Amino acid sequence: MDSFEFLLSLALLLLVGALAFFLGQFLKNRQWEGKVEQIRADAIKKSRAVLGGQFSEQLAPYLPDFPYSPTEVRFIGKPLDFIVFKGMDAKNISEIIFVEVKSGKSSLSTHERILRDIIKAGKIKWEMYKIPEDITKKKEG
Repeated sequence: MDSFEFLLSLALLLLVGALAFFLGQFLKNRQWEGKVEQIRADAIKKSRAVLGGQFSEQLAPYLPDFPYSPTEVRFIGKPLDFIVFKGMDAKNISEIIFVEVKSGKSSLSTHERILRDIIKAGKIKWEMYKIPEDITKKKEG
């Protein structure tokens, strides 16, 4: 085999290798194109479910069967949805109620269950934090 035949064989081998590589890339991209649409559709479906749940949570105090006056309810969102200051409308708060709203088949997260158990166990306290005067004092000058 002379050097020309060797170079020709090498070029042919490189050409076949390059064609195989590009064919593999093409097939891989085609496979992903089909999956991307499915992944996008799934993401949109989940996003709509989450947004629908969030919308429902914020709308809950205005639904007819919600047990508290919407004007006594304050939305927090995380780690729970609402705090109800029962009696606030009459300027006589008699009870504070924590409310978590769920829709559909959703259930409490681990974090929400822990919070529920802490509240039910009465591990709640009230504190006041006073901002140091030197921070709030107007500086002269």
